[in-house]
Amino acid sequence: MDLETLLALDRAHLWHPYASPSDPGPIYPVRAARGCRIELMDGRSLIDGMASWWCVIHGYNHPRLNQALCDQAARMAHVMFGGLTHEPAVRLAKTLVDLTPEPLEHVFFCDSGSVAVEVAIKMAIQFWIARGQPERHRLLSLRSGYHGDTWHAMSVCDPVTGMHHLFARALPKQLFAPAPSCRFGEPCPESELAPFAELIERHRHELAAVILEPIVQGAGGMRFYSAEYIKGVRALCDRFDVLLIADEIATGFGRTGSLFACAHAGIHPDIMAVGKALTGGYLSLAATLATARVAETIAGGTPGVFMHGPTFMANPLACAVANASIELLLEDDWQGALRRIEQGLELGLAPCRGRPGVSDVRVLGAIGVVELERPVPMRAVVPNFVELGVWVRPFARLIYLMPPYVIGETELARLCAAVVQVVAELPGLWAQEGRV
Repeated sequence: MDLETLLALDRAHLWHPYASPSDPGPIYPVRAARGCRIELMDGRSLIDGMASWWCVIHGYNHPRLNQALCDQAARMAHVMFGGLTHEPAVRLAKTLVDLTPEPLEHVFFCDSGSVAVEVAIKMAIQFWIARGQPERHRLLSLRSGYHGDTWHAMSVCDPVTGMHHLFARALPKQLFAPAPSCRFGEPCPESELAPFAELIERHRHELAAVILEPIVQGAGGMRFYSAEYIKGVRALCDRFDVLLIADEIATGFGRTGSLFACAHAGIHPDIMAVGKALTGGYLSLAATLATARVAETIAGGTPGVFMHGPTFMANPLACAVANASIELLLEDDWQGALRRIEQGLELGLAPCRGRPGVSDVRVLGAIGVVELERPVPMRAVVPNFVELGVWVRPFARLIYLMPPYVIGETELARLCAAVVQVVAELPGLWAQEGRV
């Protein structure tokens, strides 16, 4: 299919994420991708700064992951998981139990990160139903948090920055504590936890669980906060007998410099959701892990089974490539790679500090963020990045980088240089917006 025909058909029939169906803005057709580069149909090659929404940690078209898919497809592409099982799923479950905090022993496979959050919330609610306390059905979350686009996942996202304010009247009403202001690596005074402590104590008789993104709040604001805050939350959940759900979908598998972000705080959740990088970006797969206490309580209640069952749960292709992706990660010096990327981001984004319109520059692990004083003029900025030979997709007031872990120093430097150049051009772009 030629480029013009493809674009015409795309505009006529496709609805892209967070975009208007009639005027989606610039769309760039991709012909291929390999390593850290995306090849467009017009022949341009872009260095990928997004890892395709943070999941392609090993880069594109990795021969070992390709082979894992081919080998599994030759045996079995899919089989229902109700009443059946298979080696890729069993191996992956054992690996996840071994890698995640010790009390997490039971694995429920899901279709996507949002669904993993839905499953976590349903587990928490069913836990209290089995305990004879059905009134405990509400969730306590944090402002500036983001947990996905499905129904209950939307309900625990920040009502403003979580992108779902349009549905506020219809969503279940949850509770929100102020976003932590103590930054990563800093102490967290008792006063910082006081609003959270007041909410959990006052509503403990109706709370099923607390849900948070440990250390890094992702699409709600790309905020890095203190590990001591999470320790305090865990202690308060224990004190008031409220379950703790850790949403590690964005942070899991090394992105923050630890294999899982909970490790920064040395705590374990009662329920954990993982996804995104789980398959190295090859197929959609997520998992919700729970402690024996959660699983056994649900099993001991009525109806004695967990009421959820996705059609493509534990898809063998996805599980096989996930096994290969995790093996690849653990065999490599992923911690060294993350330190190298962190240093590169620190050095490369430093010139943005003090620029007009920039409110903050921060780096943690393989995450670099330039926070602006005003929203990014997306229709001008994204094409500018493409012209500079990089793929960077900002949102709201944030220009950020989350590259694949295999990115080279030269490619990383070019990514950062492109961000610095675009940031320098922003005052002019904002002025043009004002004149339109």
